[in-house]
Amino acid sequence: MVRSWKTAGVVVAFALAMGVAACGGDDDDGGSGGGGGEKVELSFLVANSEQAVKPAEALIAAFEKQNPNIDIDLETGPQGSELDNLVKTRLATGEMNDVFVYLAGALFQALKPESQLQPANDEPWVANLDETYAKTVSVNDQVYGAPFGSAFGGGILYNKKVYEKLGLEIPTTWDEFMANNAKAKAAGLDAVIQSYGETWTSQLFVLADYHNVAAQVPDWDKKYTANQVKYSQEPAIEGFRHLEEVHKAGYQNKNFASVKFPPALSMLARGKGAHYPALTIIVPNLETSDPDKIDDVGFFAQPAKDAADTGLTLWLPLAAYIPKSTEGAKLDAARKFVAFIASPEGCEVQSKAYAPTGPYMLEGCELPDDVPAAVKDLQPYVDDGNVTPALEFLSPVKGPALEQITVEVGSGLRSAEDGAKLYDEDVKKQAQQLGLEGW
Repeated sequence: MVRSWKTAGVVVAFALAMGVAACGGDDDDGGSGGGGGEKVELSFLVANSEQAVKPAEALIAAFEKQNPNIDIDLETGPQGSELDNLVKTRLATGEMNDVFVYLAGALFQALKPESQLQPANDEPWVANLDETYAKTVSVNDQVYGAPFGSAFGGGILYNKKVYEKLGLEIPTTWDEFMANNAKAKAAGLDAVIQSYGETWTSQLFVLADYHNVAAQVPDWDKKYTANQVKYSQEPAIEGFRHLEEVHKAGYQNKNFASVKFPPALSMLARGKGAHYPALTIIVPNLETSDPDKIDDVGFFAQPAKDAADTGLTLWLPLAAYIPKSTEGAKLDAARKFVAFIASPEGCEVQSKAYAPTGPYMLEGCELPDDVPAAVKDLQPYVDDGNVTPALEFLSPVKGPALEQITVEVGSGLRSAEDGAKLYDEDVKKQAQQLGLEGW
């Protein structure tokens, strides 16, 4: 059963759908949640977005079939800051659903997990967690969350047939990338498609560059949170410079200021352009617009100055958590349900319900053979450990005006240096509102 907490709003691809879930019950091993005994009812809350609700419904159906004495009631909640407020309020009052789905990383840490969440270190599935992901759902070496859904990457989508026709190779440095752009422009193509009609898409050259920043300064996120480094300094300023360089070179599509991401992605798939800085979460849109060309689109990580620093900036999955208020038989059942979510079978159930947009963060969870080529292209980076979570998973500091500033820099209305300095001022206001030390 689904209970709508609030009418769903329009969800843009870049907005991470946050969820909250609650469940209670017992397991098969001597409890009421297994094959015998009285029923246990659990409540499971997720955000009211398709990418959260569809997998949740499928997981519930599969789990209840195997565990007839556990009933799970699915509740859908709001998204974004509204859900954030709801989660914190319910946790603080002890009224949180027995299991809830929420972001990993910096915002998870703000939930005071040591006092408000059930630890999971003794659960078998913890040993299968991807190391990068485990750090973002842990505090003081204690794990609290299991991955819900798949990751997605930020970097460069490219047209494989264009690359083949022009004899281009995947670039591992920014200079190589710009050389490929020059060849694409000479061939009469849009070298770099941009879609500033949806301003969030203008941020990718900055946000997807974070792995390259962290490769040079491994603790950059901590220094950033403490106001010890800035975007107007090396190496973080490079993302703003990339926006400026691409515009000055005339590599953008003529309608970059107005086009939105679905037609921009279609332009890439049809070979009208060579590259599109984007998130792999948008690739499934091609199943509607250009299904016969979806595998003509590939992906590579945004290149750094030095090839040794080039790697993937990864947006991590949500996580399923159990609050401290879940106790007794409900706690046993909740743990069993979370373990199912974090199992290869659970991953398979989710894949069938909603196509994954990147790798699962669990050993033993494989991507289906029919996922788009661009999604498959993420896996080698993960397998090699050549990934860094996007900065938003590591630091709570992100200014609200970034997408407007990157539009200005990418449109030639503001220099990279001015844009980076303006963003430093933008994040300062937000950090002060959060009460962070050093600001």
